Amino acid sequence: MNISTDISLKQYTTMQVGGNARFLTEATAVEEIPRIYHDAQSRRLPVFVLGGGSNVIAKDEGFEGVVLLNRIKGFEVMSEDEESVTLKIGAGEVWDEVVARTVDMGLSGIEAMSAIPGTAGAAPVQNVGAYGQEIADTLVEVEAYDSATDAMVVLPAEACHFSYRHSIFRGSQMGRYCITAITIRLSRRAPQPPFYAGLQRYLDEHHITDYTPAAIRQAVIAIRHDKLPDPTVTPNSGSFFKNAMVSQEMLDAIRQTHPDVPNYAMPDGTYKIPTGWLIDQAGFRGKELHNMKIHDKNALVLTNPHAATYHDLESARQAIIQAVYDQFHVRIEQEPLEL
Repeated sequence: MNISTDISLKQYTTMQVGGNARFLTEATAVEEIPRIYHDAQSRRLPVFVLGGGSNVIAKDEGFEGVVLLNRIKGFEVMSEDEESVTLKIGAGEVWDEVVARTVDMGLSGIEAMSAIPGTAGAAPVQNVGAYGQEIADTLVEVEAYDSATDAMVVLPAEACHFSYRHSIFRGSQMGRYCITAITIRLSRRAPQPPFYAGLQRYLDEHHITDYTPAAIRQAVIAIRHDKLPDPTVTPNSGSFFKNAMVSQEMLDAIRQTHPDVPNYAMPDGTYKIPTGWLIDQAGFRGKELHNMKIHDKNALVLTNPHAATYHDLESARQAIIQAVYDQFHVRIEQEPLEL
């Protein structure tokens, strides 16, 4: 087990802010995970599992513990029939490479999640999703190391308690599990309309009517390329805020001053309002504040063009949250976890 000390977290997180990790190690095999946790426990240190670092923000004081880089690979067909194929994916696999492979196999279910940065093991943590799909739709089970019982476990999808951009892994059981693999079931059927509004609009504008997984993937990549900055060029964490969930009463109140407010009815009776729209209405699109910048094409994205500190990011975040609340009485929430 190779352990590095006093390692800058800027190089492992796409927002590129924050201090150093006291210890950092990498796991490429499942059997390495318990040993890493045992070593950390002997030193009375916490462990933070990090994948691609695209949905994690490091604080300026760094992390006084062990950062575990999950690099466990694997892509295996577990079963298949005329309707579907079940795949087991190593947690350290690059998510978009997984999507590309499944699309090449002609499978549907995650193609609309193309070009999302990060690793497969991180997907269940925040129930990653885009353009009408989310990992909860296809996940069968998660394999993980349970640090509370010192055992390898298998958690069925229902045990993950998925909701919008949420699961037990970033909620009630945060820090307990280290995901080593995910199992997903994908369909052999072609993607079926109606599609998410933004995706459908692109398909219509480009006269795309042959709805194959490859066509959907190409469309999503094109949309994301136009709307989202490349984190390897401009440091960012993708969508920095979750979309807002509001009651019928709150939606009606907003409609009094903004009758054109975009909204989507949710199964639980609430309504989703694009937070990017709220931030845009509050006048932040394209603006710089506290050395951070709100992306000019997508106000949901907060970028770091000047290698600012976490303190700068925190100040910008709070200014945006407060302005949206002052105008709409909606409290928006940050999407990335904090290390």
